[in-house]
Amino acid sequence: MKFPSNECSVGGCACKMGPAVLSDLLSTLPTLEDKNLIVGYEKSDDASVYKLTDDLAMIQTLDFFAPMINDPYIFGQVAAANALSDVYAMGGEPKTAMNIVCFPEKMDISYLGEILRGGAEKVAEAGAVLSGGHTIHDEKIKYGLSVTGIIHPDKILKNYGAEEGDTLILTKPLGAGIIATAYSVGEASDEAVEKLLENMTTLNKYSMDIIREYPVNACTDVTGFGFLGHAFEMAGGSEKSFILEKELIPYMEEAKAYAKEFYITSGGQKNRNHLGNRVVFNDVPFWLQEILFDPQTSGGLLFSVKSEYSEEIMDRLSKLKIKSSIVGRVTAKQKHTIIVE
Repeated sequence: MKFPSNECSVGGCACKMGPAVLSDLLSTLPTLEDKNLIVGYEKSDDASVYKLTDDLAMIQTLDFFAPMINDPYIFGQVAAANALSDVYAMGGEPKTAMNIVCFPEKMDISYLGEILRGGAEKVAEAGAVLSGGHTIHDEKIKYGLSVTGIIHPDKILKNYGAEEGDTLILTKPLGAGIIATAYSVGEASDEAVEKLLENMTTLNKYSMDIIREYPVNACTDVTGFGFLGHAFEMAGGSEKSFILEKELIPYMEEAKAYAKEFYITSGGQKNRNHLGNRVVFNDVPFWLQEILFDPQTSGGLLFSVKSEYSEEIMDRLSKLKIKSSIVGRVTAKQKHTIIVE
């Protein structure tokens, strides 16, 4: 079963608003002090965290987007995995989820059934309960989840707090947006699409089950702002600089060829423009720069861990289906926040 051809264009996290616009808007919103709100939007973290008791905090997140793949069942899986990821990025466990749906009034309702089936299967795989949702008519399909998770207040992983000397590790390869763009114009190979779908439908649950056992200082998931955008938020919030090694950056091999052919997204260009001269490239080819700016849909976790644990944690992560990679290190604050060399 496939969507009508006009339903799958620029979707996934590539269709999200750019970080510069959001930053300006959020700075104007009124705020209310609450000592139990441990994590809010002021640090651009992956989800909010509210302390309920001394031993229990609630994680809340919401994420949805338009299709980036023309199979409604797989789209449902990807959108659900992407929404659930925000809870994992905080170190938490998803408990409940609610569907968020925009669906054309005149479209065959069976498409919606396949979307919801894919999403429900990922919620169940996460060990969470699908508890309801809301559906409205719209000209274009959009789907996602509102997810509630739990965590101990002392064990929250935030997107800042990286310490000098930490090792930086990424749990999924990059290039999802570039491959999806090539796919949307019929230029992606079957092998590239297979890798893309495996990457996007794999829950970050499995890597987080390992990561949370170690002294992780900062963690985020890599989505719409691209690898460099999320790395910049983590480094800036930590008041440190990240040295990223170009030879260690993991990417799906086909993304290199497609980037060279300029199958790139407008979201990636927004990410590049937003970061500007706050990122410095030392002899980094254009195609790799594009992969680093590329918006990821249901991307991996980027985390900062004490270097003495990096070998042990990498040994355990290497046993998972999708391989993790050491990508760099944390240093004291330098002139540039992100240096790729």
